[in-house]
Amino acid sequence: MSRLSDRPEKPVVGVSMPHESATLHVTGTALYTDDLVHRTKDVLHAHPVQVMKAHGRITALRTGPAYAVPGVVRVLTGADVPGVNDAGMKHDEPLFPDEVMFHGHAVAWVLGETLEAARLGAAAVEVDLDEKPSLITLREAIEADSFHGARPVMLTGDVDAGFGDSAHVFTGEFQFSDQEHFYLETHAALAHVDENGQMFVQSSTQHPSETQEIVAHVLGLHSHEVTVQCLRMGGGFGGKEMQPHGFAAVAALGARLTGRPVRVRLNRTQDLTMSGKRHGFHASWRIGFDDEGRIQALDATLTADGGWSLDLSEPVVARALCHIDNTYWIPHARIAGRVARTNKVSNTAFRGFGGPQGMLVIEDILGRCAPLLGLDPSELRERNFYRQGQSTPYGQPVLHPERISTVWRQVHDDAGIDGRRREIEAFNAVHPHTKRAIAITGIKFGISFNLTAFNQAGALVLVYKDGSVLINHGGTEMGQGLHTKMLQVAATTLGIPLHKVRLAPTRTDKVPNTSATAASAGADLNGAAVKNACEQIRERLLRVAGTQLGANASDVRIVEGVARVLGSEKELAWNDLVRTAYFQRVQLSAAGFYRTEGLHWDAKVFQGSPFKYFSYGAAAADVEVDGFTGAYRIRRVDIVHDVGDSLSPMIDIGQVEGGFVQGAGWLTLEDLRWDTGDGPNRGRLLTQAASTYKLPSFSEMPEEFNVRLLENATEEGAVYGSKAVGEPPLMLAFSVREALRQAAAEFGPGGVSVELASPATPEAVYWAIEAARRGGAHHDGQAPGGSVTPVGASTLSHA
Repeated sequence: MSRLSDRPEKPVVGVSMPHESATLHVTGTALYTDDLVHRTKDVLHAHPVQVMKAHGRITALRTGPAYAVPGVVRVLTGADVPGVNDAGMKHDEPLFPDEVMFHGHAVAWVLGETLEAARLGAAAVEVDLDEKPSLITLREAIEADSFHGARPVMLTGDVDAGFGDSAHVFTGEFQFSDQEHFYLETHAALAHVDENGQMFVQSSTQHPSETQEIVAHVLGLHSHEVTVQCLRMGGGFGGKEMQPHGFAAVAALGARLTGRPVRVRLNRTQDLTMSGKRHGFHASWRIGFDDEGRIQALDATLTADGGWSLDLSEPVVARALCHIDNTYWIPHARIAGRVARTNKVSNTAFRGFGGPQGMLVIEDILGRCAPLLGLDPSELRERNFYRQGQSTPYGQPVLHPERISTVWRQVHDDAGIDGRRREIEAFNAVHPHTKRAIAITGIKFGISFNLTAFNQAGALVLVYKDGSVLINHGGTEMGQGLHTKMLQVAATTLGIPLHKVRLAPTRTDKVPNTSATAASAGADLNGAAVKNACEQIRERLLRVAGTQLGANASDVRIVEGVARVLGSEKELAWNDLVRTAYFQRVQLSAAGFYRTEGLHWDAKVFQGSPFKYFSYGAAAADVEVDGFTGAYRIRRVDIVHDVGDSLSPMIDIGQVEGGFVQGAGWLTLEDLRWDTGDGPNRGRLLTQAASTYKLPSFSEMPEEFNVRLLENATEEGAVYGSKAVGEPPLMLAFSVREALRQAAAEFGPGGVSVELASPATPEAVYWAIEAARRGGAHHDGQAPGGSVTPVGASTLSHA
C-alpha cells in the first residue's frame, strides 16, 4: 500500500460536499430498517412481555392466555431457543431470562398478525415473580460492594513521593449523570428465511458482524448461514453497537419458528426503558499541586454504573482511565477503575465511550481547585499542558503536543477572549442579579479501539465493464457521513469523478468479520481498506494504460477519469481503459484490507500505546446566568478542532457542531431520573419521554457559533492525512460547564471554589449560586423526600 497520507493530483477528498443521502433525508425517501416492513409480505409483529419490577426470580410464566387473543400467532420463550439463550458477548445476558434484573426487563416476546394483537397478547401473558432486593443507585451498589468485571489499575511514577512533594493537596468526590442516546430511529430488526433456508436479517446495527454472530449462536447456526444487512441508521451514538443483537435474534428466532418474516421495532418508551445509556460515574480523588499550580500526583477511583450485565462496561472504564489526563501531564498517578452492578438497564457504548467521563473528572478537579490555588482556571490548565517528550500515565508518548497549545491560542484569538473578559467584568460589576463568564477548555482524545484486534477493516470494490464502480465496506452509516467519505476516498484513489462511484449497503456476506463502526475509527479503518482495494485495481489498470499509450506504467497518471502519460499528450479515457482491461482479462475487482500499525496494549498492567494518534481541540464558551432561577443562555461558542486534513470539510464541521451540542446536553440538560423509593415502582425510569427528558434543541444552541478546522494538520499514517471526528468534539462542551461554574462564582466573594452538579441544570446552577453567595458552603443536592436522587452531589476538602 502506498503512503496512506499522500494525496494525488486533484483529489476528490478535501472537497466540501453534502451528505450522500442528504436529498433522501430531507424528502423522506431514505429507507430505514422498519420501512422495509411495507415492502415485505406476511410480516409478523413482535411485542415484548416486560416485567415492571426491578429484581426477582420468575416462578411461573403462563403463555396460554396470550393465545386466546385474536391475531396472536406465537409466544417466544427460552424453551424455543435451539442454540444459546444469550444475547451478549460476555454470556451474561440471557435473551429470555429466568430472573428479572431491571424494571421493564423483557422475559418473553409475542408475535402477532398486527402490532396491536401482539401488544394485547403480551399484556395477557402471566408472570409470577419472587421479588428480591434491588440496587438502583450507584451509591447503593458501592455500599453493597456490588461489582462485576475487571478492576484495572493504572500506575505511573511514585504517587506517594508525588504527594510528598506537593505544596497543595485536595481531596473530593464527584458523581455525574448517565445519558440517553435518544437516536431518532429506535431499535429495529426485520428477519426472514430465504428459499435456501438462509437467515437474512435487516438490522439497525453499528456492528453487523457481531449481530450476525449472536443471531447464529442463538439459532444454533454457523455464521455463513446468517446474513445481516444495515441500510442506514437514524442515529446510533454507540447505542446500537451491542444492544441491537438481542432484538435481531428475537426477530430471527420468530422467523425460524413460524416461517414468516418477523419485525421487531421498539416504540420510544420501550427503547428508553429497555436499552442501555451512557455510564454514570462516581469518582473519589486526591490531587497534589506544586506552588506554581503544576500537577504533581493524582490518586483516583472511578466507578461506572454498569447496570445489570457487563455489555461494554469494562472497555468503557478502561478508556475512562486512559483519558483522565486529558491535555495535562500527570507525573505520578494511581487510577483505579471498577464496574458497579445495579438493577438497571445494562449501560453501553455512547459517543466518547468512557473518554468523556474520565476527562470530566480532571476538568472538574481543575475547575474546583483553581480558585483555591489563586489562579485563573485557564491559566491553571495551560500550566499543565503536555510538552514535547512527555508520555501519558499508561506509557504512550504524546505526539504533536504543540497542537494542544496551537488550538488553544487560536481559539483565544478567534474569540477575542482578553477583550471580552474585560467586557464581562464591566457587565458583572453593574448587574448584581445576572452574571456572565467565559471559559476555555481543551481536549486530547485517543483514536483506535482499546482492543487491538478490532483495529482492522475490509472492503470490496467492483469495477464494471462500463467504467462504473461499486464499493462495499464494513462500516455502517448512522448519519455521520461515513459513506460520503468512502465515496470520496474511492474516487480519489481511482482518479475518477465522484458520480462514477456508488456505494452498496453494509452486509456481512460482502465484507466479513468487520469491527463496529465506533471508536471514531470508521473512516480511518474503512477508508484505508477502500483505498487498498482501489489501489490494487488502479495498479492493474496503469499497466494496461502503459501498454496502450506506449509508456511505462509508472509514468501514467489517472486524473479526473483520464489516463495520461507524464510529459506527453497521449491519453486514454477511463471507460475505454476499463473496457480494454476487461478484454485483456484483467481482474476488475479487489478485496481491500487494513490493519492499524504501531498499536500494543497490555490490559493486565495497563500499559502500552493503544491509540494510533490523538485528536486535539479547544472551545471557548460565553454564558449568562440568572441569579434568581439559575437559568442560563449560551451567548457564544468558538471552536478550533483538529481533524488532520479533512476528507470532507462540510461533513466534519457538522460533526463538530453536533458533537458539541450533544455534549452540552449531557453536561447541562439531560437529567435521567429513576424511582429510588421503596414503593411498588422502585427502579422505574421516570424520564420515559421527551416531555420529561430534556434534549438540546434550537433554543439551547449558542447564539453565535463559530467552528474552524485546524489548518496544515496532516496526520502521517492516516488515510489521506485525515483524523477521526466522530467522538472528540463532544468533550469540547466542557467549556460550557466550566463557564457556568465561573458565572456562579461571580455571585460570591472572590476565591470561592464552586461545586457544580452534572448535569448542570438550572436547578443545579441555582444551588451553586446559593453556595457561592454563602462563600462556598456546600449544598448536598438532595431533593425533598429523597425518593428521587439527583446526581452530581460532590464534596471537596483541602488537606
